[in-house]
Amino acid sequence: MHDFSNKSMFEIYNILNKLLNTSSEVSFSVLNPDFLDSCYAGRILEINNKSYIYRGFSSYVDLACLLECKLLTPKILTKETIQLTLKKIDKNRSFHKNQVHNEKYGVSSTFSQINKNEEPDFLINYIKCLENVKIKTKKRVLNLGVNSAGEFEIIKQLCENFDEIEFVGIDYSQSAIELAKQKFKEYKNVSFFVHDINNLDSLNLGRFDLVISIGTLQSSTINFNETFMKIYQNSMLKDSSIILGFPNCRWHDGQMIYGARAKNYSFSEMSVLYKDVMFCKKYLQQKKFRVTLTGKNYIFLTATSIRK
Repeated sequence: MHDFSNKSMFEIYNILNKLLNTSSEVSFSVLNPDFLDSCYAGRILEINNKSYIYRGFSSYVDLACLLECKLLTPKILTKETIQLTLKKIDKNRSFHKNQVHNEKYGVSSTFSQINKNEEPDFLINYIKCLENVKIKTKKRVLNLGVNSAGEFEIIKQLCENFDEIEFVGIDYSQSAIELAKQKFKEYKNVSFFVHDINNLDSLNLGRFDLVISIGTLQSSTINFNETFMKIYQNSMLKDSSIILGFPNCRWHDGQMIYGARAKNYSFSEMSVLYKDVMFCKKYLQQKKFRVTLTGKNYIFLTATSIRK
């Protein structure tokens, strides 16, 4: 086991980077993050004639993520030190690569194993977006790319008046929509449609005072700018709100890995993500919307009309 008690993060990163090229798992000892309270990373401590460099546990969580590893449960070694182990993520176990019966997002797919509502970074930011648009005051809510309706499940827990709001969910996956219907079969105010978002107008659904779309409009089968403008023009009321979620992560081996990655890049490259985010932001601001951007692994754009 390697002793990293007094090594800088620069040294640790370079050593681990080399070791992980030839090994799937690496263990090392560091100063126990609980040894001190209210201490910033980098502070040097002298304990029993030995030097230690302090870091909080979150520093090692970030390190594992950036090295595309799982951080295994720490082990206490001594009063001062703990053992940490990084295990390389198996990228072959990924919904990005696996398709089942040509339904990449269906109930038999690897994607169906992902529950974003159990990831704090997604859940808490999504809740804040819903609170920002005053979800309890909405009358008609449209979700584009609803899949199995995870976003509606959170709204149901937030709103005691859930059954007084009309919800419509649209997705291209037949099996995901069937599952969503089962989840909400007791609610007459919730409807689901298997349909292509590119041809949304043919459903004649009318207009909504909240439109939600999480990680759907960036699909390779959708013309992002054109589709977004059509949604605004044809589906939203003038005093409505919108919540868009832009994935800034990848899913491998049971892990949500921070950072969008474009083709032909070996590291996170987010130019396309920010281009789409800023297009929506500027477009909505021109239409007299107040726009906020939040989130980490998902960038949330929330817009509310400020027209008088």
